[in-house]
Amino acid sequence: MKYMLLMQFSAANTDFPSIDTWSPEEIRAHIGFMQDVNAKLRADGEWVDAQGLGGPQQARVVRAGANGAPVVTEGPFAETKEFLAGYWIVDCESPERAVKIAAHISTAPGPGGRPLNMPIEVHPVMSAPPQEM
Repeated sequence: MKYMLLMQFSAANTDFPSIDTWSPEEIRAHIGFMQDVNAKLRADGEWVDAQGLGGPQQARVVRAGANGAPVVTEGPFAETKEFLAGYWIVDCESPERAVKIAAHISTAPGPGGRPLNMPIEVHPVMSAPPQEM
């Protein structure tokens, strides 16, 4: 079964400063942790994909307007208090294993090497409906 693990950043629910204030060593440790997580998932045959995402100032919201033409709302989103920081898609044996992976990702180091304990959402990736439909 595939699961999508979503790393949410919420300024309201964190007790650490934003990553743009971290030292270069702290950023390297954080990124190194994520690379190690991905390497372990690959070695275990559970890795499908993982990506860090640009911040809300780089995001766009798109809706269909008149005649389906895109209507784009651009950043920066000063009012944004939560945003999606990254994701993993894993293929593992059970929901419990997906939760265990998410808990480990949550321990990524932040300032001073302390675990961030960021919330990681775990979503099953739904399969396509049967071909008979």
